[in-house]
Amino acid sequence: MSDDKKYGAYICTGCGLGERLDSTAQTNVASRDGKMGVVREHGFLCNAEGVQLIRDDLASGEVSHVVIAACSRRAKTEAFAFDDVAMARANLREGVIWSQPDGDEARETTQEMAEDYVRMACAEIKFMATPQGDPVSDTSRRILVVGGGVSGMTSALETARAGYDVTIVEKSATLGGHAATLQTRIPQQAPYREPEPSGVDELIAAIEAEARIEVRLNAALTSTDGAPGRFEVEIGTESGSTASERFGAIVMATGYTDYDMANLPELGAGKSPDVVDQAGFEALVKAADGGPIQCPTNGREAKHVVFVQCAGQRSDQEGHLPYCSGHCCLTSIRQAMHAQEAGASATVLFSDLRTPGAAGEDFYRAGQECGVTFCKGTVSEVLPGDDDLEVRYNDLILDEQTSLRADLVVLATGMVPNSGVDIDTIAAEENEEADGVAAGAEGTAQENTVTIPVESILNLKYRQGPDVPQLKHGFADSHFICFPYESRRTGIYPTGPVRRPMDMQQAQEDATGAALKAIQAVEGAALGRAAHPRSGDLSFPSFRKEGCTQCKRCTVECPFGAIDEDEQSYPLFNSSRCRRCGTCMGACPVRVISFENYSVETVGQQLKIVEIPDEFEEKPRVLILACENDAYPALDMAGMTGQHYSPYVRIIPVRCLGSVNLIWVTDALNNGYDGVLLMGCKKGDNYQCHFVKGSELAHERISKVDETLKTLSLEPERVLTHEVAITDIQRIPEIINDYMKTIEKIGLSPFKF
Repeated sequence: MSDDKKYGAYICTGCGLGERLDSTAQTNVASRDGKMGVVREHGFLCNAEGVQLIRDDLASGEVSHVVIAACSRRAKTEAFAFDDVAMARANLREGVIWSQPDGDEARETTQEMAEDYVRMACAEIKFMATPQGDPVSDTSRRILVVGGGVSGMTSALETARAGYDVTIVEKSATLGGHAATLQTRIPQQAPYREPEPSGVDELIAAIEAEARIEVRLNAALTSTDGAPGRFEVEIGTESGSTASERFGAIVMATGYTDYDMANLPELGAGKSPDVVDQAGFEALVKAADGGPIQCPTNGREAKHVVFVQCAGQRSDQEGHLPYCSGHCCLTSIRQAMHAQEAGASATVLFSDLRTPGAAGEDFYRAGQECGVTFCKGTVSEVLPGDDDLEVRYNDLILDEQTSLRADLVVLATGMVPNSGVDIDTIAAEENEEADGVAAGAEGTAQENTVTIPVESILNLKYRQGPDVPQLKHGFADSHFICFPYESRRTGIYPTGPVRRPMDMQQAQEDATGAALKAIQAVEGAALGRAAHPRSGDLSFPSFRKEGCTQCKRCTVECPFGAIDEDEQSYPLFNSSRCRRCGTCMGACPVRVISFENYSVETVGQQLKIVEIPDEFEEKPRVLILACENDAYPALDMAGMTGQHYSPYVRIIPVRCLGSVNLIWVTDALNNGYDGVLLMGCKKGDNYQCHFVKGSELAHERISKVDETLKTLSLEPERVLTHEVAITDIQRIPEIINDYMKTIEKIGLSPFKF
């Protein structure tokens, strides 16, 4: 194929497009305005004949860059999958005829929409190149699993069974983690009535029998650098020796630590050895070996055991855990059944009893039937006596203060994730220290040091910090809504209780998912393809060095640590870490960052080529920049379900709202658009942004546009940002139509005149 760009536009008339739209007019627009060398109509472009029509033009060299004016870019992706071809899609089905009412009154504005979208696709393709990828030579397909508990062992086994070599690094002398201390586990099979063997011994035996799995005990990661396909890891041992290894991806299965019950003196912790946590009770059951459970204080037989739920968790009190640890209620039921079997009576005190999973309700009923007493009450204190313990609580059924006697009290204290250093907290402390230095009197030097509060797990050599970012409760940040397991460090996948609270069954399911993600990462890296959510994308960012001002905004704002600086402080892109979100492109004030098929120009030229009616036509034009992950699918589905919105909007999908460069907003207003709507994912603690920080960054940038609007004598209402979920199928047309009412109220842009 020639290096010269040769453009072809293909107009589909199927799916009702031919009945609702003037395809001849679209053809003329593609030829005249779009300057397409080849323009063809077809009655069913996605069928074998239509696809072959395009393939024949590509094979003959007549076309190298393709515009398809048909359905949404989210539809018929397999049919229109052409290798090494730049392609733009004009959304005429979902975005025009399905989103607009049928009838003579709407025919003119519907046709105008269609013709604009054809123009926009033709303008976009002119500034697109075919991505060639950035394949990494000498990549490793070996997977590193950090942690040898149930999650880590499951990930390792599933990865090895898929044909990949695995190394497990475990800091202790044995495999198994917390689960190795358990006598039994919550049942995983019907009828869910009896505790089952933990199965840890079988897992360890399977690990030892698997030739593809190497186990390093009494070991830890002293250094981790690189990217998917080429992580360079130094593994240290107790003796102080280190070994350097290369891995393709990392599964972080570092588990959890039991919440320190010493923080609960009001519940008797530290005041009596007969007050234990769930791990302590597990040890007593194991020591009893089927016989009576003995009290730690004097070895007497425990006749009555009280289990206190939510001890130090689901609490707003300082130092307590604000979240539910997920497994504790079912674990207490299982342990109470062991107490009953050992000849003791068991009482479970709870404010809410939560039994998730398949076993849940059935196992709870089985506990009742074997004699466990369940009492709804909140415990206020546990007082040690001469021979037993007094448990004081508020009975929530009778609404009265009461108490009961116990030989042994078991506190369900919950789990604290072993997620390493909270790099966001460290960064905040460093900023505060730096501010303090800046405010120092008369330039007095102040030492700017920050003490890392916990030991690092991964010891990453990333400029952003030594571990993966954390959620507000300390769990390793994975995209738990849209993309579980995926951290903000591409190729590193948290799994198990380090990611969120969970029981053993959930942890094993979680570990299987993380293993599959790790495999996807190593295979994608070898081909130069992006990881989630733009899996398979061959584009990657580049920049014009001569225009770069070395402001470092791209480096700082990249959510994934994919950009460093070289020795001259220019951005240094790591394509294997890059998720192709374009946040760096949106951050760049001098617009020198771009992708082969997505750039300031591919979007800027689209919005500029739209026909803007003059003031006498009284037809407003509003630009919508819609995130391709939530907002654009919601718009498509609104059209599919017959939800109509204003014909005066022109929608451009963007990879992420974080990729929106403010020049697009400025250009739109300067070109006579009456307003700009940005639609992105939900931000904040419960974010749904597929690129984590993109939506948040976009909101922050747009919040600074008000001053610019005022200098242009434009109302601030002309530029608005909305958080949109993929399920907002009814809401999104309402947002658009309400916004058009606002434009009608404040009037058309003065830039039209």
